[in-house]
Amino acid sequence: MESIKNIYRIGLGPSSSHTMGPRKAAEFFLQRHPGAASYAVTLYGSLAATGKGHLTDTAILGVFTGKSIELQWEPTVFLPRHPNGMRFEAFDEQHRSIDVWIAFSIGGGAVVDEKAEKESIDVYPTSFMNDILKYCNKNGRSFWEYVNEFEEPDLWDYIAEVWTVMQNAIQRGLENEGVMPGILNLPRKAATYYVKASSHTESLRKRALLFSYALAVSEENASGGIIATAPTCGSSGVLPAVLYYLKTEHNFSDKKIHRAIAAAGLFGNVVKANASISGAEVGCQGEIGTACAMASAATTQLFGGTVFQIEYSAEMGLEHHLGLTCDPVAGLVQIPCIERNAFAAARALEHNVFAMLSDGRHRISFDKVVETMKRTGKDLPSLYRETSTGGLALFDGQMEE
Repeated sequence: MESIKNIYRIGLGPSSSHTMGPRKAAEFFLQRHPGAASYAVTLYGSLAATGKGHLTDTAILGVFTGKSIELQWEPTVFLPRHPNGMRFEAFDEQHRSIDVWIAFSIGGGAVVDEKAEKESIDVYPTSFMNDILKYCNKNGRSFWEYVNEFEEPDLWDYIAEVWTVMQNAIQRGLENEGVMPGILNLPRKAATYYVKASSHTESLRKRALLFSYALAVSEENASGGIIATAPTCGSSGVLPAVLYYLKTEHNFSDKKIHRAIAAAGLFGNVVKANASISGAEVGCQGEIGTACAMASAATTQLFGGTVFQIEYSAEMGLEHHLGLTCDPVAGLVQIPCIERNAFAAARALEHNVFAMLSDGRHRISFDKVVETMKRTGKDLPSLYRETSTGGLALFDGQMEE
């Protein structure tokens, strides 16, 4: 299993698979052929179907600024490896092909080509939570200690940077107002939710604050702001909202939160290794479901849960989102994506309470839910997997008269 650094990527929204991934692939190909006379890029499947709403063309063309480039869209053509396929081609002065490269944006900003199964080398000896759980129980380790045992020492500096980016996104999102980019003309809500929180009684005040934090990050992401994937751009508001809420309401230190981020990343990594975090491949259950599992695990660790209670909390986070479709209206990471971040954050806190009231024993393991999520995602018709051709995406999202 790869480093958890690959779960937390810092970059511009609105989509890790449709914006971060294609930008990264374009940069790689341009570095490989900087002197080519011209270029052609073809986007396939989900990348082509919702690419304009996700700013895929903007991301790629921004890399090839000043270059001669042709961009083609093939939304009905799906390459065998993954729904997010890309074909890059470079030409000489006589328009003869120099090189062709097929790449796939597999979710969370990760990019692989036809030959690679993974983006980077493994650093963990296993990719299954049951094995990790047994190891931690046998050796008296918590999940963050397990991470510390196998990752490079610079991980903690990187996690500190990720936490800074998350907090900055919340603070910017609470200040910024107005309409988000795109044809929906959707107004930002985070600032008003934050202000209205002070007018409510204690329990409603806390819930309103949590909502405002999740909305803040998600709206920053939808507007192309700098965020950290957790595990994707579309689900980037869940974990930061929960952690910021716990820091401000329960006075958890940054060091404790860094450790919670490490534990959360471990659960996200297990999902990525054994199923998928790509909405185009398994639907939104792979994005919001994984984000909720990560936030649930982080919360239960912060409140002193055992490794069994933490695993149970994460299991509920993913299980209770099984079957969730990815059907963005107008191909934008706005409806229903933004609200889902807020409600998944609230669910994470409830999962913690439920798990902490138990002894951590339960029938269905996290690994089994991951396996089920993968099968469920494969069984979903493609129109419910980030193509904007089914579900809510059939509506234009405009206000009714």
